Amino acid sequence: MSRTQLSPDRRRADRARLVDEVVDVLVIGGGVTGAGVALDAASRGLSVGLLEARDWAAGTSSRSSKLIHGGLRYLEQLAFPLVREALHERARLVQTIAPHLVRPLPFLLPLTAPAWQRAYYGAGVALYDVLGAALDADRGMPAHRHLSRRATVAAFPGLREDAVVGAIRYWDAQVDDARHTLAVVRTAAGYGARVLSSARVTGLLRDGDGARAPVVGVRVADLADGSAFSVRARSVVAATGVWSDDVGAMLGDTAPSLRVRASKGVHLVLPRSSIDGGDLPEGQRNGLILRTPTSVLFVIPWGEQWIVGTTDTPWKLDRAHPAASSADIGYLLDQLNRVLARPVPAEAVVGVYAGLRPLLAGEADQTSRLSREHAVVTPAPGLVLVAGGKYTTYRVMAADAVDAATAGLPGVPPSRTAHLPLVGAHRWDTVRGSAPQMAAASGLPEAAVDRLLHRHGDRVGEVLDLVRADPALGRPLPGAPAHLAAEVVHAVTVEGALHLDDVLTRRTRISIATPHRGTESATAVAELMAGPLGWDAERTAREVAHYTARVEAERESQRMPDDRTADAARLGAPDVRTAV
Repeated sequence: MSRTQLSPDRRRADRARLVDEVVDVLVIGGGVTGAGVALDAASRGLSVGLLEARDWAAGTSSRSSKLIHGGLRYLEQLAFPLVREALHERARLVQTIAPHLVRPLPFLLPLTAPAWQRAYYGAGVALYDVLGAALDADRGMPAHRHLSRRATVAAFPGLREDAVVGAIRYWDAQVDDARHTLAVVRTAAGYGARVLSSARVTGLLRDGDGARAPVVGVRVADLADGSAFSVRARSVVAATGVWSDDVGAMLGDTAPSLRVRASKGVHLVLPRSSIDGGDLPEGQRNGLILRTPTSVLFVIPWGEQWIVGTTDTPWKLDRAHPAASSADIGYLLDQLNRVLARPVPAEAVVGVYAGLRPLLAGEADQTSRLSREHAVVTPAPGLVLVAGGKYTTYRVMAADAVDAATAGLPGVPPSRTAHLPLVGAHRWDTVRGSAPQMAAASGLPEAAVDRLLHRHGDRVGEVLDLVRADPALGRPLPGAPAHLAAEVVHAVTVEGALHLDDVLTRRTRISIATPHRGTESATAVAELMAGPLGWDAERTAREVAHYTARVEAERESQRMPDDRTADAARLGAPDVRTAV
């Protein structure tokens, strides 16, 4: 268990070892694909380093639609292999890899036209089911069903009766993306990977001059203390998403054979009461998938809230902190309200987040038509770039990248991650129904323990042990009663959180799940972090000030009319790591 703990001491030890060693595979990028590459390589018995400039999943991998899905709309593009591959990965995640973090979720596909639409969409959903079932007979997903208008409104009372003539109910899956990525990182660490966040790669090490000089490592800026160091490796894999072109530019005159374009996806978080989705228990509430003029819109149950998204527009501004504008928010609400009997007003929005999809550039003008497939290229000996793809297929991307990176290493076994459970999943079937017993033993409310189970799986004991040692850690956080103080300490001592933003935005979702967006919790959370991280009063206050400024900058950006003004407003609050 201790091998998977990302404590401050573990970070110091991993940094020291990376300086001294020559690793087999060095991964740049701590999103889900980079984390997947590190796990794939480490589980094959290779020595591995993983570097992330900010926090684990700080970019695209914490700002997705929170879905594990085959991509129903890609069937219209005749991308059958992509859909089949994604459905296969969906089954693995639900059943074996991360069942505590990935769960089945029903969706309604509303029908708005006469019989031809039911036949057309019905054929697509039937094919979706067939592609999934053909891959795994025990896939854990019910088959689709056709619903009449009356049954559709009964299943989702908030729909306007005159806006639908019926629906098709089908199943996909939901994921807590940031916690899933973190679980991949921790699992890689458990297999011996040296993992380091707040470590920005600033250049490539080459063995000689010229375009074909091998890449033998990287130069790194440690954003935790302002120092610099180098890491040497037999192969470097860059899984940097929308920053892929930046890594390619480090090669100088050697141009990589792929280009990535960023597409901005904005999501809204709404309270459950704002949309009447019926009085169903968690896991049975229906989501919606709606056609829009440019793409699709998901209305997704998310605990006691809804996630509504997404937009799909080109983005060429700041990639670290993409900003949502008032136009983005207005567009999403307009598309949503077209089908609701009771429109959702703008003031009902609790949270907003924006992420960037790394799409392989092609000839299409619209980003919604660019490929969601991935590519793996080797622009120079010793350097592999992996880009494109979608969250659901991260494991396949990772396996392909490791295959390319180790092509010249003898005796490397094939990937084994298809059947490898992540941290928290090993004994899930044993603990999943044990909230009542754990609550009685810990003195915590059963609902709180059940939430912990679905965040930590069979490692929930790591959090409960903190409460037993210090009962004060069993209290809810100010402004965020769904989270306990123990989760903050656990985030620092086990999950590698280094800054206040890491806890409020990714270890928890307080930043998007509360109307105050974390400002009412910030001081208490920072004080809990201070002890394990050795912060003094000045550093603690600085973390709170940075976080508060970030929230205000985001609120200001969301009042701006367009991308450019929203980006300028968001840049008013720099990343906390730049202050080191």
